[in-house]
Amino acid sequence: MEKFPASVAIQVLPHVDTDEEVVRIVDEVIAYIKSTGVNYYVGPFETTLEGEYDQLMDIVKECQYIAIKAGCPQVAAYVKISFKPEGGVLTIAQKVTKYH
Repeated sequence: MEKFPASVAIQVLPHVDTDEEVVRIVDEVIAYIKSTGVNYYVGPFETTLEGEYDQLMDIVKECQYIAIKAGCPQVAAYVKISFKPEGGVLTIAQKVTKYH
């Protein structure tokens, strides 16, 4: 199978009653993302991942299941995808390093 580079940003929004529950569930989603081994960057509103397109799409799908398994009855997600099959997708480092 051919590999295509991509960058994905995902914001998981659990529909729960308290901010504490939101943070707990989002923490579980981020722990899952970390466990995948892809390069990622946690920001205040979304987490950005970079890697192979199909793998990132599987991770995006699994993030929904992780939130539900964590006790969230309903979850929404906003996803941004940068996909360039021939390569050359801007990396996280290229986008943010100059600001840190």
